Amino acid sequence: MSSSGDIQIPNRLPLLLTHEGVLLPGSTVRFSVDSPRNMHLVRQRLLKGTSLKSTIIGVIPNTKDPEQDSGDLPTLHKIGTAGIAVQVVGSNWPKPHYTLLITGLCRFRVSSLLKERPFVLAEVEQLDKLEQYTTPAAPGPPADDGELGELSHKFYQAAVQLLGMLDMSVPVVAKFRRLLDSLPREALPDVVASMIRTSNKEKLQVLDAVSLEERFRKALPLLTKQIEGLKLLQKTRKLSPDNEKKVLSVRKGGVFPGRQFNLDEEDEDDNGDDTAALERKVHEANMPEAAYKVCLKELKRLKKMPQSMYQTMPEYALTRNYLDLMVELPWSKSTKDCLDIRAARTLLDNDHYAMDKLKRRVLEYIAVKQLKTSLKGPILCFVGPPGVGKTSVGRSLARTLGREFHRIALGGVCDQSDIRGHRRTYVGSMPGRIINGLKTVGVNNPVFLLDEVDKLGKSLQGDPAAALLEVLDPEQNHSFTDHYLNVAFDLSQVLFIATANTTATIPPALLDRMEVLQVPGYTQEEKVEIAHRHLIPNQLEQHGLTPQQLHIPQDTTQEIIGSYTREAGVRSLERKIGAICRAVAVKVAEAHKVTKTETPESSMLQEGERLPLIDNADLPEMPIVIDHNTLRDILGPAVFQMEVSERLTLPGVALGLAWTPLGGEIMFVEASRMEGEGQLTLTGQLGDVMKESAHLAISWLRGNAKNYQLTNMAGAPNPLEGTDIHLHFPAGAVTKDGPSAGVTIVTCLASLFSGRLVRSDVAMTGEITLRGLVLPVGGIKDKVLAAHRAGVKRVILPKRNEKDLEELPANVRADLDFVTAASLEEVLNASFDGGFPLIRPQLSSRL
Repeated sequence: MSSSGDIQIPNRLPLLLTHEGVLLPGSTVRFSVDSPRNMHLVRQRLLKGTSLKSTIIGVIPNTKDPEQDSGDLPTLHKIGTAGIAVQVVGSNWPKPHYTLLITGLCRFRVSSLLKERPFVLAEVEQLDKLEQYTTPAAPGPPADDGELGELSHKFYQAAVQLLGMLDMSVPVVAKFRRLLDSLPREALPDVVASMIRTSNKEKLQVLDAVSLEERFRKALPLLTKQIEGLKLLQKTRKLSPDNEKKVLSVRKGGVFPGRQFNLDEEDEDDNGDDTAALERKVHEANMPEAAYKVCLKELKRLKKMPQSMYQTMPEYALTRNYLDLMVELPWSKSTKDCLDIRAARTLLDNDHYAMDKLKRRVLEYIAVKQLKTSLKGPILCFVGPPGVGKTSVGRSLARTLGREFHRIALGGVCDQSDIRGHRRTYVGSMPGRIINGLKTVGVNNPVFLLDEVDKLGKSLQGDPAAALLEVLDPEQNHSFTDHYLNVAFDLSQVLFIATANTTATIPPALLDRMEVLQVPGYTQEEKVEIAHRHLIPNQLEQHGLTPQQLHIPQDTTQEIIGSYTREAGVRSLERKIGAICRAVAVKVAEAHKVTKTETPESSMLQEGERLPLIDNADLPEMPIVIDHNTLRDILGPAVFQMEVSERLTLPGVALGLAWTPLGGEIMFVEASRMEGEGQLTLTGQLGDVMKESAHLAISWLRGNAKNYQLTNMAGAPNPLEGTDIHLHFPAGAVTKDGPSAGVTIVTCLASLFSGRLVRSDVAMTGEITLRGLVLPVGGIKDKVLAAHRAGVKRVILPKRNEKDLEELPANVRADLDFVTAASLEEVLNASFDGGFPLIRPQLSSRL
């Protein structure tokens, strides 16, 4: 830029609105740009501009935070600094932003704002000449007469005195020396005020000083304050170490912003360079020796980085974020457990009805923890259908123990880095969910709920289930190593609770590390209790109703459960109750409708004035009781009908019991025969195991046809001779598999071949063998509860599943007739009225 003649800035300047930092003429400052207005300015003017004038912008303080810019007119300072952008650097981490290196040219005053969007464009009036910051001056103090000359001479002498107290080997001090000898007198206040340690408020006072004499008056006290600070620093070097700690902030602060380490909280927020405070936090974190050594090593690297590169060096941000995480982790912070068993039992009973097995396990843990304080946290896995309260039990457990609770949703997670974190060599690396959860709760002994652990995926990024092995292994998690931390963290005090709908999709190695607790569905009586204890009061509160306005009798609740919901949990039941509450809310709101008069004056109400209510005669009678007719009006016709007896009216139909991740279900098996070549047709989306059960049933029946007098359509003793069999499992859109339908298929085909009806109140489950044995199956409680919901009276189970009946509620055991069978002969006898007689072959002997 030439120094001959007057150099003018454009009359119209785009304005860069800054809320941190003040640019003074003659100084160079780095600004971070991330607000919408400033981002548009950089993209449309600085990045697309080709001429020198296109890189000249106005930098003006903005008293409104640009990140909260809502489109209103910004509150701008009256005076700004025109500057030239000498460097533009863009980055997307941690969020999109630009870093601008701007050199101040001169002052300007905003005359008027021409536009506000997409960036601010203003008409400006230049206040300084550019020559005073670009024309070199002769060495030595400037010479002038009058008061201005005296002020400039004092200022120059004070600057020289400051330089004499500093170390000339420091680059910023050497630069200060060169500028002091070469700059004109008019530029000294601005340049020196920008280099010494000053606040933004003090810099604004220098910026607002338009006349040169006023500028010297504003800047001279700032320079004098720095000299006094250095004198105090020299005195402190002769003090004892104890007294030296009292002036640590002065000793660390320095003179220049580029060399300072602020310990006071206000300076940390202004400058962000709080390495000393960070080092103090590392010492106070009480972390293990290995982690402490790593932090000291990273701190040493951080101190060696030049601050001029802080905004552009990704390495600085990575190291700083790593140290911030290390000092925030709860290495030694923990909460004290509440080990009152009586209070815990009362709290669990108030929060959840039934679920005795889970409550008993929680109380056992509290009792053992009371006797042995160093007990490691157990790894529990609650397995059961949706809506039975697995997640809420984990939250209640945390409240019972007085611990922090954190939920980690694992459904759909297919990257092992979500568990173990990313290595710090990657851009945008971050710790895993386990370490992030510990940082969030702030203690090292929380209750972690790993929700939906059975829905973990697997992809090219690794297997997250395998990454959980170390987390959930009580023998290994005392030294869990996250890839981001790269140091061991003790997870042994964390109480891990995993939830799943089924164990079939959990890898065996991971399942082996957890203590599985089955959470079956609820009986109808339990659902009624849960509805009146928890669901109905909760829905009334959510819909703004009171028990004096709505009453749902127990008979109505039972009808909702039996005719409108068919589930193991209570989620659908809660939705139906919510639908009733919404319908009642409409009636209550209509009863309190407002009336308006016809006059225009009364159509507009004043603030705080209430609308008149209608007469009490129009109000519905309170409370509104939901009976059978009201229930049908709100929810419509019944969704589920008791159709068991209706479908078992022909031979060749039997009722089986199946287990699904959503709970137990009843399953019909239908068979028909027609003339053919002895082929077997299977329909209903059957898996390989179920198809094999069908073939086993056919083979066993053919082998025992003579004993049970089973014939084909023509009466021949071979049931399949000249006959085709079609075996169908209704609900064809649902995939079915498993060995549990073996006894049901045998009973269905026996009914078809014999022409006899299966009892309409019998349901069965069990695996079969080719020799006619009945083998045990799983999910007995869920299956029996499904039979109980469907109105079945007799349930046929394998003999070796008799032990599972102890888990059933007493009322269910009293309502059902259980038949335990060890062979298919016993199954057939229990399935038909009058039994299914076996005709023993007579043995003949020759003499």
